[in-house]
Amino acid sequence: MPDDFPARATARETIALLTGAAGFTEHRPPSHPLPPDGPLGWAGYDAARKRAGTRTGEEESVVYGTGVVGDRACVLLAFEFGFLGGSLGRLTGDRLAAAYELALTRRLPLLALVATGGSRMQEGMVALTQLQRVAAASTRLRAAGLPQIAVVRDPTTGGGWATVGAGADVVLALPGAQVGFAGSRVRPADADPHAYSAEGQFAAGQVDAVVPPGELARAVTHWLRALGPHGALPAAPLPRALSAAPLPETGREAVAAARDPRRPRAEAYLADYFGARLPLHGDRCGGADPGLLCGFGLRADGLPVAYVAQCGTPTRPAGYRAAARTIRLADRLGVPVLTLVDTPGAANDAEAERAGAGAAIADAFAAVAEARVSVTTLVIGEGGSGGALALAAPDNTHVTADSYFSVIAPELAAAILKRPPSETGATADQLRLRPQDLLELGFARSIVS
Repeated sequence: MPDDFPARATARETIALLTGAAGFTEHRPPSHPLPPDGPLGWAGYDAARKRAGTRTGEEESVVYGTGVVGDRACVLLAFEFGFLGGSLGRLTGDRLAAAYELALTRRLPLLALVATGGSRMQEGMVALTQLQRVAAASTRLRAAGLPQIAVVRDPTTGGGWATVGAGADVVLALPGAQVGFAGSRVRPADADPHAYSAEGQFAAGQVDAVVPPGELARAVTHWLRALGPHGALPAAPLPRALSAAPLPETGREAVAAARDPRRPRAEAYLADYFGARLPLHGDRCGGADPGLLCGFGLRADGLPVAYVAQCGTPTRPAGYRAAARTIRLADRLGVPVLTLVDTPGAANDAEAERAGAGAAIADAFAAVAEARVSVTTLVIGEGGSGGALALAAPDNTHVTADSYFSVIAPELAAAILKRPPSETGATADQLRLRPQDLLELGFARSIVS
């Protein structure tokens, strides 16, 4: 792909970037002409539309149809920013609704290539209510188990960002793109421009990845393969253990093995398990937890599996929200889930409490409990109380020899029981937290070797 792909590429240039030689078949909805100068009778509106059409060669601000990206068929819709700023009017709404309906009818993923300034002023409330049409159409696709991927280009603002863009299951962004609900002319004069950029939205957990144009076709192809739609899929295979640690003889030894900094962590397990990994980033509430990895992956045999993996740190509320988001998306698309448990517990500082730790943990518990797809859990390190249990599958949790799981850390248990630190080891034994104890107690189904 060219390194000099234009920042303000046209709709058709962006479609061609993804479909290449596979091509694109354009569709058009039935024609329902607007009244003269639009629904408001805005003087000069017809002339402005005519000039936009002459300049861009398009009839409206959205082009849609079917195409193939990599080896996957999908419905593509692309905004033409050169046509009245890619704004949404009634005829734009007709095209967007038709694109979503085409995806629904043909049971294809929807890929939206977004570049818009928002709703079209010259059509007033008629334009604004097109956002409700988009939301309804998106909801129907979601209910049908069909994925929606958005690629946000420069600029993506207003209602187009708040529906077609941010409302997608996966949001990819081109580098340097302006992305935000408030466009450059309506935001506060002293606003930090980074907050309205692709990179700023990624930092805030609103965008899953910032992808250079030359890598976009490959990334989208992987996402289409991972998200489906699929037929019936098997449960996620268990990862293999990445260490040859012996079973611990005491509770203290089990805790020490799980806390050993040389022990394999989530990154090593995921790299060994997947041929390709596609991260989901952030909780869509302004936060991201670097200590919890979420996303979808493709195994060497092509099986897609969603993953949620703790990295050995206290899990923050944003992490639990991202986990719940990932599990619910996988459940809706019929993709099995793998969770890797490794945390001393949920973050318990004042910031975590203000960010809603309790509600976030509760939602993670609910996402696992509600899942209709198979959820498989491997405990690869510390299983610290409810902060770890929230991501563990009932009746389908397995453990490694260098892991433990406990109702509470042995040091804290000793403190609560008013025992001296010298009795921490004996307390660990009483808690029966070793892998073999967990197997005997019925919590773990197996010890993975």
